[in-house]
Amino acid sequence: MAAYLEVSAYARAAQWVYAHAVAHRSSAEATATINLTELRHVHELLIGPVWEHVAPHDLRPEEGPGGFRVHDILAFPDGMRPPEWPEVPHLMTDWVDRANEPRAASEHVVLRVSALHAEFERIHPFRDGNGRTGRLAMNLMLVRSGYPPALIAARQRREYLAALDRSDRGDAGPLVQLTARSIRDGIERVLLPALAGDHRLIPLAALERPDLSVRAMIAAARRDRLRAVREGGRWYATRGAVEEYLASRR
Repeated sequence: MAAYLEVSAYARAAQWVYAHAVAHRSSAEATATINLTELRHVHELLIGPVWEHVAPHDLRPEEGPGGFRVHDILAFPDGMRPPEWPEVPHLMTDWVDRANEPRAASEHVVLRVSALHAEFERIHPFRDGNGRTGRLAMNLMLVRSGYPPALIAARQRREYLAALDRSDRGDAGPLVQLTARSIRDGIERVLLPALAGDHRLIPLAALERPDLSVRAMIAAARRDRLRAVREGGRWYATRGAVEEYLASRR
């Protein structure tokens, strides 16, 4: 039940984030990329249904959904120790202020949000749900900055945690690269298939599905069983061509 509640709560929180990110961008008053009220609300949406049924046994009322922690957290296995709990409110106020500072022309959006995400996870402001809240907050900022969300898959968990560790040690490169790749993958796997229709060439990665991997499509293209083209080292096909291939295979 706890696992089901976590997944369904994440879906509702993600829907809220993307709907409000887009609405914010279309507002004439849109200036800030995120505020504390929104951050607390995202955490409440994520954690509320789970804690209602499976709350930590020593949870204090002020630590409930949307509330900052009033406990210290032990050092993580990599040695990083989040700040003591009395520091959290002012650290998060400073974090929001930095998130809303005007961005220099030389500072790329992906660099900005990656650094903010790493800092958020170092502060670890909530009792639980910091990873999920932090990733949705990062995507809220990305969409409000005109970018697609970074979709970090469960299979990338080890790489993601290692990148956060490297960032804590002063090397932001791996986290920036992971964020950029996740944005690109979201474009290829979500946006392009939705926008391209049946007859526009798109990367095979955008056409992958549970019953048909990119590797299988490349093999079929090389055997002239799938109508595809190779350009710049990448393979492209249309949704219609893939459907034709699947029909012939059946």
